[in-house]
Amino acid sequence: MAAEEFFLNGMKLAIGRMVSEASDFYPATIYYAFKQSEIEQEGISSTGWATFLEAVVDAGFAVVGTWPVRTEFSNRPVASGSNALANSVVLVCRKKDAAADTITRAEFIRALKRELPPAIAELQAANIAPADMPQSAIGPGMGVFSRYRAVLEADDSAMTVKTALQLINGELDEYLGGIQGEFDADTRFAITWFEQNGMGKGDYGVADNLARARGISVDSVKHAGIVESAAGKVRLLKRDELDPDWAPEEDAHLTVWECLQHLVRLHERTGLSHDSAALLKRFGPQAEAVKDLAYCLYDIAANKRREASEATVYNALIADWSELSQMAATVSLEGRNRQTRFEL
Repeated sequence: MAAEEFFLNGMKLAIGRMVSEASDFYPATIYYAFKQSEIEQEGISSTGWATFLEAVVDAGFAVVGTWPVRTEFSNRPVASGSNALANSVVLVCRKKDAAADTITRAEFIRALKRELPPAIAELQAANIAPADMPQSAIGPGMGVFSRYRAVLEADDSAMTVKTALQLINGELDEYLGGIQGEFDADTRFAITWFEQNGMGKGDYGVADNLARARGISVDSVKHAGIVESAAGKVRLLKRDELDPDWAPEEDAHLTVWECLQHLVRLHERTGLSHDSAALLKRFGPQAEAVKDLAYCLYDIAANKRREASEATVYNALIADWSELSQMAATVSLEGRNRQTRFEL
């Protein structure tokens, strides 16, 4: 506690100097480096990060943007078993308005619900990797929090930055959860099953209840080529079990889930290839839903340690999405057999 207070006071003095010298017309940028242990133990609302942000805000800056920067390789020798740097964040700051108001916790939450969803949508449109989304969302979230003189709790105490970060993360989770309602029923079943069971087996009775709640049956999800149902157990099919002769144009029971899994399997094997780009183009208007699903599944997998490998493949796909989309735009499907099978 004494060390944290010493750090906070010292950082306030240092950043206070920056505020006094900062331009009223141009933003200031501050570089913050996360440690591996900080990410693994506490996540984006870690004590060190929250304390640093508190110093920035208390010194008189308003945070208007946060941009993650990949600075280290996790597999380099020094990272093995060490407290090595994982990644970094650049904060974009401006001087806080001297006439800033004070608001209540309820008003802050309402402002987050109003301003954060469109900001997250813009980040997704920019193909921010899912692993970087929590850090990126802090920018617009802290932009709301730090533009006020204070956010007051029910007992009139000032809300801490750590509490604000938790609320911002909660809104991000709610946003990603809300996207699920836009998917087809079979995909929504698969998302919930993955959240509850990962790639493992579960009881048929539970699966039947989940399916009925979505207006479908387990047989419907099985017919879609998403699950295996046998001996009273249900499980999601692994990507290497999917039909190698699958073609989206011919699938009479097409689901966003199946599109994503086929694309991930091809991307894992060939990366930024012509075949991956061509498959993405064949999805047509479903392509954006496929990207949204990748964000959702990354969020679920990242919070389930036993599914960490799943998080990695979804993050890798989104990281390549911009280039993959550009390649898809140049792919011509005319003059070729639309029934061509990709070697998956």
